Amino acid sequence: MTKLIRDQVAALIQTGIRAAQEVGALPPFEVPDVFVERPRQVEHGDYASPTCLQLARAARMSPRQIAEHVVAHLPPADFVGETAVAGPGYINVTLDTAWLASQVGDILAEGESFGALEIGQGQRVQVEYGSANPTGPLHIGFARNVVLGDTLANVLAAAGFEVEREYYVNDAGSQVRVFGESLYARYAQALGQDEPFPENGYAGDYVVEMGRQFAEEYGDRYLDVPYDEATRALGREGIDRVLDVARQDLADLGIVYDVWFHEKSLYESGLFEELLQVLRDEGYITEYDGATWFTSPELADDAVVIRSPAVVPVPDERPTYLASDIAYVWNKLVERGFDKAVYVWGADHHGDVPRVKAAAQALGLDPERVEIILYQMVNLKRGGEDVRMSKRAGEFVTLRELMDEVGPDPIRFMLLTSTVDSTMEFDLDLAVEQSDKNPVYYVQYAHARISSILRHAVDLGWDIEAAGDLALLVHESELVLIRKMLELREIVALAATQSAPHHLTFYARELAAAFHTFYRDCRVVDAEAPDLTRARLVLMRAARLALSRVLRLMGMTAPERM
Repeated sequence: MTKLIRDQVAALIQTGIRAAQEVGALPPFEVPDVFVERPRQVEHGDYASPTCLQLARAARMSPRQIAEHVVAHLPPADFVGETAVAGPGYINVTLDTAWLASQVGDILAEGESFGALEIGQGQRVQVEYGSANPTGPLHIGFARNVVLGDTLANVLAAAGFEVEREYYVNDAGSQVRVFGESLYARYAQALGQDEPFPENGYAGDYVVEMGRQFAEEYGDRYLDVPYDEATRALGREGIDRVLDVARQDLADLGIVYDVWFHEKSLYESGLFEELLQVLRDEGYITEYDGATWFTSPELADDAVVIRSPAVVPVPDERPTYLASDIAYVWNKLVERGFDKAVYVWGADHHGDVPRVKAAAQALGLDPERVEIILYQMVNLKRGGEDVRMSKRAGEFVTLRELMDEVGPDPIRFMLLTSTVDSTMEFDLDLAVEQSDKNPVYYVQYAHARISSILRHAVDLGWDIEAAGDLALLVHESELVLIRKMLELREIVALAATQSAPHHLTFYARELAAAFHTFYRDCRVVDAEAPDLTRARLVLMRAARLALSRVLRLMGMTAPERM
């Protein structure tokens, strides 16, 4: 695992500041952390630092003078080709051409660990995503949840965290009872009984179909038992079947969980009642209006009900969602000992974020160990028009329908293209278009084209595993491609530290574009230039590896042919 070039540049500039101080070119002052960024204009080099702009008061001279002294005292570094002072006092750094070319071999040597970092240092992080009520098919909004969560888990693992992926099964509470009542009604109706459908029951063809299946499998067995017993039994069976379908749908989307955690276990274990007493003893619980309320200074005057007959009238059903969240955060951070718990929730849960953090703090936990990512909804488009209805479910577009139409890879890529706080439009027509307009096709085609180049070289008798003289890689398009390959490490760091996996899609397109430009400008296999051919074949293998790595970080396939 390699240290980020950006951090090496920052350390170099920090060393230059201290060296200038040691010889008296700069006065004594505390050397700050050095900020390094990528310049917007390529002529300004590979990296730029505005740190000297912040030192004018401490050094009692202009930022440009400071920068000139720092540059004059920078120690030599094999990765630095040129340093320059620009504008009012920026330090611009350009990477050395020979060093860049040598990195192609290092990329290949890293293999499938290319892009891996040690930022996490083995900290245990749990990422919980999905967690839809197990009362119906998974839909497109849910798909954004699981794609975000799963990709973030991939990135965190690549950044050196020990990651566990969890699906929280909401199988406690009144929604389970209502689901059972809905299934019972459809079951009885399938047997010819005039059973009324419950008010606020679960509509949709999938409930009708499941009721028909129960009628075929069980006959009139549940017509001869008490209603409550029958609805609970069918509700549990229905949830199991919904979860079985969900597991398969998610697996087909490339998502496999380490743990399926059942909400009801928080109550069956007695954990909730135990923590409720702890909060009561600490003064965080208030009883009034016949309800139990959680209060906290972190919530100001916003008391939150956690148990109320008006909210959950059936005594043995789960209290409110916050009640489960209180027990669940304790289970994660204390009983299972995760260093951090990451939740992926829809934006409609924004009001619950401060409540969960306040509950964690009330339990003596650091609320910073809780991170909740909120994402906005997804609008499906076809022919410029909204797509709202599902032929099967009757009320929403299911994940299975979407996968059947466009496939898993376009779903994963396109659901990552926007920041989580942006409502996004999923263009069904674009998702299946095989052209450069489709970013999924554009990126995967770059990988397939490289594979084709390498196969062609083999057919012509070239040994594509042979070493090459990488110093021959001096064409500008070659160097641009190498620079972009090396940027993967920084993208992994950015996505992991900011919980922003959308950066992967932008990087993937830029990497593909760098390859396509190289392919336009540089002939790979040339019998008249065997040494250069061997060097470029090594470059192609490294580029294919980089593309494969970013595709797999996004949970996508890296096709050899298209």
